[in-house]
Amino acid sequence: MVDSVEIAPGVFRVRAPNPSAMTFTGTNSYVLSGGIVIDPGPNDDGHLQALAYAAGAAVTAIVLTHTHIDHSAGAPALAAMTGAPIYGFGPHGAGMSEAMLRLAQEDLGGGEGADRLVGVDHLVGDEELVELGGVALRALHTPGHISNHLCLAIEGTGTVFSGDHVMGWATSLISPPDGDMGAFMRSLDKLLARDDRLYLPGHGEPVEDPASRLMELRDHRRMRETQILDALTEAAATKEDLVARLYTDIDARLHGMAARNVLAHLVDLWERDVVTPDGDFSSTVAFRLS
Repeated sequence: MVDSVEIAPGVFRVRAPNPSAMTFTGTNSYVLSGGIVIDPGPNDDGHLQALAYAAGAAVTAIVLTHTHIDHSAGAPALAAMTGAPIYGFGPHGAGMSEAMLRLAQEDLGGGEGADRLVGVDHLVGDEELVELGGVALRALHTPGHISNHLCLAIEGTGTVFSGDHVMGWATSLISPPDGDMGAFMRSLDKLLARDDRLYLPGHGEPVEDPASRLMELRDHRRMRETQILDALTEAAATKEDLVARLYTDIDARLHGMAARNVLAHLVDLWERDVVTPDGDFSSTVAFRLS
């Protein structure tokens, strides 16, 4: 059975059959009037057929919020099926800061779910207005979860497709070097400067009070940073040490992902000269206060 529902005027959500600890109930693909598909999701034939059916006459454009396989892997197959071009900020790694490009040469691990195969036919820049099938989408470059992440606002409506940057059910994974904590915080502030009324995220249900959720996410990250600094006042610690101390309320199976978020905080603090690695930089080194 196709999981399709009109989630906002002229916007249908088609949920992919890929539920997991990281995708919650599955990836939300969206079909807009005019045949626009936002985030076609995994390369699942049944799901892609459902998107084509929801689009009615034709899929006219495919727009990506970012290049993780649960969002973008189905794009090439859907493009081949329909002839629709693919729009996005750029291929995997586009928009990565100079600092993160340097760190990509280090032993950081990461790269979870990266889709390095999908190509983009049309590059979409920050604040660019893209008119497709009678719908005007304002692209908002919001790096943090991943460097090429876009939020997409339906111009003049207050409705934003928030991808994995802002979700109601969980905070975003930020895994360096693809993920960048400093950029994530700046992207939250960028969205807070707007006055939107509804976020349609990549997973979970709509966020009906975006400003409150944005502030909640910002406060959560600041709280975690304070906890990390408090722990480092006692002794140098690795990301695993910090997870064991700070994440006592989550399933141990999620500690690996939590460690990536902690590393993102440590990298951000290191860039700000607040902490320093206790030896050569790597994903396993202990950090101490500078």
